[in-house]
Amino acid sequence: MEKYTEAFIKSFIGTLEWTWKSILMEVPWYTNYFWGLIAISLLVWTLEILFPWRKYQSVFRKDFWMDGFYMFFNFFIFAIVISGFYKLLGVFFNDIGISSKSLAILDLSKIPMVFQLLIFFVVLDFVQWFTHILLHKYAFLWKFHKVHHSVKEMGFAAHLRYHWMENVFYKPLKTFGVMVLGGFEPEQAYIVHFLAISIGHFNHSNIKITWGPLKYVFNNPVMHLYHHAYTLPKGTYGVNFGISLSLWDYIFKTSYIPEDSGDIELGFKGDEKFPKGFLGQVTHGFRTSKK
Repeated sequence: MEKYTEAFIKSFIGTLEWTWKSILMEVPWYTNYFWGLIAISLLVWTLEILFPWRKYQSVFRKDFWMDGFYMFFNFFIFAIVISGFYKLLGVFFNDIGISSKSLAILDLSKIPMVFQLLIFFVVLDFVQWFTHILLHKYAFLWKFHKVHHSVKEMGFAAHLRYHWMENVFYKPLKTFGVMVLGGFEPEQAYIVHFLAISIGHFNHSNIKITWGPLKYVFNNPVMHLYHHAYTLPKGTYGVNFGISLSLWDYIFKTSYIPEDSGDIELGFKGDEKFPKGFLGQVTHGFRTSKK
């Protein structure tokens, strides 16, 4: 028991110290996710201001500041809180003989770095696409995912407005993906991290970008806006589930882009009763529905 307690405390304190050092710029710039997130956010927000798709939308759109808080809460505050629990799971699995290489299919360490990063990016994106579908398909998971779909005006910061329970759902499957890839992340995995943040910010931004022919590979604001549409095609529980890549939606026939005006209602049926504040939203999924 002492081993578990020590592992929990060390992981919690270590994550807290690393975050503080990041704020103070005492870590290598390429691993400074705190200021990296701010830089990417300011860049995409500036582009939103200069080249707005929906010109009637305010620069400080509806829920702008709350979405900004969600960004830092999910990426840093919650990461600190949950780090100890993830470490406990790692120690437990090691104790029962399950290592990070138990499910390895590929050994990325044996191939050139550029291919390590490409495979790492593609595999993890597929895992997230699959998890995203589950969040829409099953009522228990959708209760938490509603937070992300409560956005009524789209902007870059909406990218990271999501319930903290989504981290709990995504993490095990992403870890599974890493295990399949030999049980480790490439040395330059920070490139994948910043690329995914940038694409996610653009996907939620008030900018009309489709990437031309590359739209069949990379997700984009026009495609992702319809993922947030209030009215969905009949017989579906969602469309355009892609995170960074759109190709999964084209391959598995879940793509849907009827037009590109950008002027559609966002949200979900019954969202007028959904809590408007942060605390109400992050506790909503745990409430028992009234009959």
